[in-house]
Amino acid sequence: MAMELKKVVPFGRSLDEYVKMFNLTQEDLQKSILSVGDGPASFNAEGTKLGYKIKSVDPLYELTSEQIRSRFDEVVDNIIEQVKNSPNDWIWTYHGSPDGLRKNRERVIDIFCEDYERGKGENRYELGALPKLKYGDSAYNIGLCSHFLFLYSEQFDANFHFDSICEILRVCQEVRIFPLLTLSLMPSPHLQPVLAKLEAKGYSCEIHKVSYQLQRGGNEMIKIIKTES
Repeated sequence: MAMELKKVVPFGRSLDEYVKMFNLTQEDLQKSILSVGDGPASFNAEGTKLGYKIKSVDPLYELTSEQIRSRFDEVVDNIIEQVKNSPNDWIWTYHGSPDGLRKNRERVIDIFCEDYERGKGENRYELGALPKLKYGDSAYNIGLCSHFLFLYSEQFDANFHFDSICEILRVCQEVRIFPLLTLSLMPSPHLQPVLAKLEAKGYSCEIHKVSYQLQRGGNEMIKIIKTES
């Protein structure tokens, strides 16, 4: 069953989820990280407390924390109801149940909202949107994109995906994207065409299994790096 969403929703994930979704090692977490389309994730807030260097970018950051919270409140009931109505589509090893998922998402946005204004003042949350970023070439070691590219394949075409990934690769030395399924729990139709174009440009594209899974079959992320010439 497809998750029916007309636009990107403000559902954030935690530091622990990011570590599992992107196979982040302690060595990775010591590097500079640009998290694109980060929304109301608590990854930045939690990571900053541990001394990690994380920049989050999202068009959502034009809003106040109260407005972001309001947008979350507007969609959470519908999303959890859709999840409850499609029990065979989800794996509950992490969240336990739809109610556990809701509780975890509420905890994440609580942490995000508590940190948001301070983080904006420290330039850790910056307004920005793909397919263009304002940062310099190779400004960051690792670029992450959680639950945007490939997930919203119906809303954004293959050219948008290719241009967006190329832009993150311009700014970051490597890029990791999760998940590779669409909202319909199908492999993104953009994945293979985009990978072929990236490989033709000299990038190495590796699909890795990860320990995190919520969408059934959604336990893979892609790691993209520039190969040595």
